[in-house]
Amino acid sequence: MLLFKKKFLPAIREGRKTQTIRLWKWRRMRPGQRSYIPGVGYILVRAVDEVRLEDLTDADAQPDGFETADALRVEIARLYPEQLADGHRAYRIAFEVLPPEEQKK
Repeated sequence: MLLFKKKFLPAIREGRKTQTIRLWKWRRMRPGQRSYIPGVGYILVRAVDEVRLEDLTDADAQPDGFETADALRVEIARLYPEQLADGHRAYRIAFEVLPPEEQKK
């Protein structure tokens, strides 16, 4: 299951947010995996890549729903201060919301 703040749910449902950056000690998801987002439904994980936050570009940030990489980094720092302090790795999870006919499988 992937949890998101409520403010991100409309963008996910509308297909404007198709990835998320998560800070984990180790990779917790894999490409091809189905997962669930409460308030949205089932998704298909397309890719899971380890990334360096300082290397993210504006183009990397836009599928995450942010105009710039700096805005994305600010949000990550706000959401994950303990994980950043503990040295967790950053993973970019690219996903797509499954169509209604795929939601019940």
